[in-house]
Amino acid sequence: MIKLYGGARSRASIVKWYLEELAIPYEFVLLDMQASEHLKPEFLAINPMGKVPAIADGDFYLWESGAILLYLAQKYDKNTFSVEQLATINQWISFANSTLFIGVFIEAHREREMSRLLTALDKILASQPYLLSKEFGVADVAVGSILAYIPMLLKLDLSAYPKVLNYMQRLGERPAFQKAMSM
Repeated sequence: MIKLYGGARSRASIVKWYLEELAIPYEFVLLDMQASEHLKPEFLAINPMGKVPAIADGDFYLWESGAILLYLAQKYDKNTFSVEQLATINQWISFANSTLFIGVFIEAHREREMSRLLTALDKILASQPYLLSKEFGVADVAVGSILAYIPMLLKLDLSAYPKVLNYMQRLGERPAFQKAMSM
């Protein structure tokens, strides 16, 4: 069984959401970050950087939410992905964790980047319900989770991006999202 290590209000919720979508049994190990449990030797053996999320899948350890999502997609998703599809999935995961996150959550970049990024997402979502097609997938977990943090943490007005708002609402109605993102 996979063990997912995370802290309260951490990016572990992103991985938890995808595990729930895949219906994979897992154990969530909540680390008390205030008590520095993430810096204890037993956790540093899993992630020497002392950051969450991290997983243990048997004797295999992996950290960084994007890397974990890609691993889970390759190992557990019912779909078989071509090299090109995996590259595109990786592109969206990287976009979520770097470009989108920085463009929205780093205040010095927000004025210059957020409108451009969300306008482009709005245009993509105007022609299809999910990022890669008509089917929900791991790219939606990566991007959707970052978008979901906007109203939780920043309370920004996103009314100029109606397709993005609709997308966020549809993702938020998913049972796996509700279970994972409420942690």
